[in-house]
Amino acid sequence: VLLVSLKCGGTGLNLTRANHVFLLDTWWNAAVEEQAMDRVHRLGQTRPVTAVRLVADKTVESRILDIQQAKTLVSAGALARLSADEVRKARLGDIKRLFE
Repeated sequence: VLLVSLKCGGTGLNLTRANHVFLLDTWWNAAVEEQAMDRVHRLGQTRPVTAVRLVADKTVESRILDIQQAKTLVSAGALARLSADEVRKARLGDIKRLFE
């Protein structure tokens, strides 16, 4: 068992001896979490990898996941026609949703 934060263990490690990942802290950037999961799912991994994200309903973490999903849509080009003002308002909306 290795307990490590996303910030500390998300880069520079190859953990192919493990095959289970439990994400307990939510990060603003979904890519950080994906990179942490990829520490286990590497070249040389011979077993299926299971990743589990533990998030309680109606918490700041669950709202951060909602924001991550919205950001993924934006980066995929689904909302590519937003003006700079609309982007600013969307970011303010993200912060407000955390405390609703």
